Order: sequence, then structure tokens, then C-alpha cells
Amino acid sequence: MEFGWLSILPPLVAIALAFLTHEVILSLFIAIFTGTLILTGFHPIEAFTSVFDTHILGALYSEWNLAILVFCLSIGGLIGILSKNGGTSGIADAVSGRAKNAKSSLFSTMLMGVLIFFDDYANSLIVGNTMRPITDRMKVSREKLAYIVDATAAPVSSIALVSTWVGMELGLIRDGIAEIGLEMGAYELFLQTIPYRFYSILSLAFVFFMIYLAKDFGPMWKAERRVYLTGKVHDDDARPLMSDINEFEGPKEKRRWINAVLPIVVVIGITLFGLYVNGGGLEGKTIQEAFGDADASVVLLWASFSGIAIAGVMSLAQRLLTLKEVTDAFVDGLKSMTVACIILVLAWTLGGINSQLGTQTFLVEKATGVIAPQLIPTILFILSALVAFSTGTSWGTNSIVMPIAIPLSFAMGGAPLLVPAVGSVLTGAVLGDHCSPVSDTTIMSSMASACDHMAHVQTQLPYALTVGSVAILVGFIPSGFGMSPWISLVLGTVALFFILKIFGKSVDLGDH
Repeated sequence: MEFGWLSILPPLVAIALAFLTHEVILSLFIAIFTGTLILTGFHPIEAFTSVFDTHILGALYSEWNLAILVFCLSIGGLIGILSKNGGTSGIADAVSGRAKNAKSSLFSTMLMGVLIFFDDYANSLIVGNTMRPITDRMKVSREKLAYIVDATAAPVSSIALVSTWVGMELGLIRDGIAEIGLEMGAYELFLQTIPYRFYSILSLAFVFFMIYLAKDFGPMWKAERRVYLTGKVHDDDARPLMSDINEFEGPKEKRRWINAVLPIVVVIGITLFGLYVNGGGLEGKTIQEAFGDADASVVLLWASFSGIAIAGVMSLAQRLLTLKEVTDAFVDGLKSMTVACIILVLAWTLGGINSQLGTQTFLVEKATGVIAPQLIPTILFILSALVAFSTGTSWGTNSIVMPIAIPLSFAMGGAPLLVPAVGSVLTGAVLGDHCSPVSDTTIMSSMASACDHMAHVQTQLPYALTVGSVAILVGFIPSGFGMSPWISLVLGTVALFFILKIFGKSVDLGDH
């Protein structure tokens, strides 16, 4: 049965409600109910019950989906242990000890943000709370601290090979390529999209040049000028979001960086080696073939539970935590992933309903010949940014846009267009998340940096839009015409350097 224009109603409902309510879970649930209403011939009671006993349960019956959920939860549990045993605090102590002046304190902040790549929430809370006393002492505005914290959180976690983001990204990619019947592993496609995450990568380049040149523009320059002239790290009328979250502080003593680094290295090492072995690398396949053929969900479970075991044993052996404290920390970490997992399950459910309605097929048929294929990456980047800006969540945005982006881009340009299109969705969501005042990571960055929230949003917005514009002009538009992403990254990096060099103004940070 063909549903025609009705087939696009569920994703439209999800997007429209996300814009209006800023509630992704509610928007996804109502969109799911709308889809089941159409599938059941508009019988509301049957539609409501089938949401749970057919569609949500159907999404949970998938072995891949269950494995990805367990992986996300286990990574959350690992982060809980590493935070409680002082490992993450030890990393922070090691990095912050190198800060001698304003510029070095900012470089230390950036470095710490890159090192804590495994979770954007943990990143924001650890980096902001740790570096705030140091940057205050060096007379750096809270606005600049909050921007660096925010710009090294989601952009880093979203492109890391092992992070809380990987499960979500792999799940959405796998569903998409299964829908179009593409013979490619989800992890293989994931790796290929990394060079196309132009906004995420160029954001890091922008932060580096901003610190290196000691130049700013727009509201950020005014904030830095204020602290340079008055010594006030925030305005007199500012209302800083003081953090009451202490679970990431760890113990006051025995804060050893090795207690976090070793479990993380184990996770990364087992992931890489496991993908190679599971995909047939020992049987003569190339690394790329092995990674493409590997069952990433199984390997990620091996890696995450190995990391948990190492972290637990190290905590007990050094008497940093009791067995009960290890268990409690693990459970607290699991709880931190609850909302993300709910969003994932609802996203999978909506994707299944869209498949039954033929949403992707209908959109592809209507879009073919109307939208220039070369503009697909740019359009998807802007769409993802707008949805994420409205909802404040990049995960929710990915779950809404990706099921449409993969079949659309593949039908209009095949694999060469599919890779930049997927990358554009994932990094566009990060841009919108950065600009949004209702984003959880934006709020956490303000909180951990003790910065007035709207001051953070207003000073960050021009920087995020600058990087986003460069990403479109030298990244997504050229990629639609087949240009190498590596050339785009070089051009984008050079462009950002000269934008700061020409339009930025110095407030002599080195003399603070």
C-alpha cells in the first residue's frame, strides 16, 4: 500500500513539534503515534497500543539496537567510575599545571577539552570547573572560557573513534544503509564521514587561532576588553550559572591521570583490534575491508566492558574506592545516559515506521530532478543546524534528519554523495547545538564556567556562524561537486586564520 503525501507526515510532525516545543522526546513520540495512526487506518486506540506492543518493542528486538544501547549505557558507567576514582581529575590536574599566563591557560583549556573526548557532558563539566579558577587568575573572561569549553565538547566527542556518540551515530548509519541495501559496514561509512565533519574540525582550528593570535571580534572582543580594562571576568549585572554538580570532582587526593588514561586506552585498543579481528583481518582482508565487515556492536561491547573491568580493578587495587562505591559510580554513569537511550529507541521506532510508510522512497521520488544533487550536503547541513538550534539537541536532530538524508543522497548521487551528506547531518547538528540557548551542553558550559548563560550564547553565536559559513563555502558546496574534503579542510583552516588576522582585534592577552 502506498501512502503518498501522508508518508512524510510523521517526520514533518517531529520537526515541527521540535521547533515549537523544544522537546525532542515528546516530538518523536507524537510523530510515532501519527505514523501508527496512518498505518492502522486512523483507529486511535489501535494506533496507541501498537506504538508500544509493536513498534517500540520491534525496535528493541533488534540485536544490533540492543547492543548499541548496552554500549551507550556501559560507556556512561565507565565515565562514572573514572570520575569517581579521580582519574579524570588527574588528567585535568596534569594539564592545568602547565598554565603560566592567559594564553597558556587557554591552550591548556583547549588541550584538556581534546583529551576528554569520550563524552561531551563530562568534557564540559570537568574542563569548565577545573580551568575556571586558573583562567580567572589569568584575567580571562568567563565568556571566552565558556566558548572554549563548548567548542571542544561536542565537536571532539562527535568525531572521536570511541565516545558516547559512537553508538548513536552507528545506529542511525546502520539503519540508513540497511534501508537502501548498500553493501557497506556502518563503521566503515562512519570513518569515511569524519573528514566531512567540516564544522566540528574547523571549530577546533578556529579556537587554536583565536588563542594563538590573541584576537577576537564582536561581543567576545567586548568581553575580553572589559576584563582587560577592569579585571572583571564578567559584567556587574551578569547572572552566572554556578555549578552544583560535584560528581566529576573525584577525590581530593590520589587524583592520578593513569587511572583514566589506561581504561580509555584499553577501550580504544580493543575497539581497533577487535574490529580488525572480527571483520576477518587475520584471514587476509585489508584493514579497510575488515573494519567494513566487522560487527561493530559486538566489538564495542567487548571494548567497553573491558574498560569497565580495568577501571574497577584499578580503583579497588589502589583502595581509591570500595566495591560498593565502584558499583554506585557505575550506576550513576548509567543514569546519565538514560535520556540519550530513550531518544535512540524512539528514533529507531520512528525510522521503522517511516520505512513501513515508504517515507524515504516518496521523498526521493519527489526530490529527484527538483533539488540539484550537488547542493544536497549543504541543504542537509543547514537543515540539521536549524533543527538542532530549535531543539537544543544534536542527538535528536540526527535521529530526525538522518533517516531521510541517507536514502535521498544515495538515490541522487550514490556513494560519492552519501558520505558527505551523512557527514553534513552529523556536523550540522553540532553547529545548531552550539548556537542554541536551550542546548544542554551549552547550558552545562555556562554552568561549569560560571558564566552568564545568555552572555555565553551571544558571544559564541558569531564565532559558530563564522565557522559554519566557512564550512559551507569551502566544504559542503565543493564536496557536492566531488572535491576532496582534505583540500576543503586546508582551505577552511587558512580562511579562518585570515578572518581572525584581519577582522580580529587584540586586547594584549599576553600582558594580563
